[in-house]
Amino acid sequence: MSEVSQSEAPLVVLSERLTNSAAFSALFREGMDLVEETAAYLDGDGRAEAKTLERSVSLTYATESMRLTTRLMQLASWLLLHRAVKEGEMTLIQANREKSKVKLSAADPGASDTLERLPEQLQSLIARSMNLQARIRRLDASMHLPPPSERAPIGNPLVPQLNMLKAAFER
Repeated sequence: MSEVSQSEAPLVVLSERLTNSAAFSALFREGMDLVEETAAYLDGDGRAEAKTLERSVSLTYATESMRLTTRLMQLASWLLLHRAVKEGEMTLIQANREKSKVKLSAADPGASDTLERLPEQLQSLIARSMNLQARIRRLDASMHLPPPSERAPIGNPLVPQLNMLKAAFER
């Protein structure tokens, strides 16, 4: 029997595992459901609620609904790119190139004091989209780390301090 040393064992690429995980599938479904729910709200109840708002709040409603839509479209683009990776339609490297067109920091909402004046359902959709955005940003950061061979070695963070101490006591 031959044993494979750890240095010869193939590395597990976490980013590829993440796109194939049940967690990614759940996140994908949640994101797409939120897009559909938001579209239905803005076309239905939201449109009716917007007509009853006073002028200044109506302007905030229009601004925030556009920000919400923009944010969700960017998140949906990211999710669709990574579903394509999951289904073997593209590689993670290709997705990484394409994701540069996706702005995960797009359309942050306005000040909380102005958001509080909006209809509750719109406030809820905004909060849920921000939560989804934060989760996708964290996932994106962990999925698109450079391979270990391309990362700069971390080294011992104490070495500079030790060198300063050594230099101080050699005088």
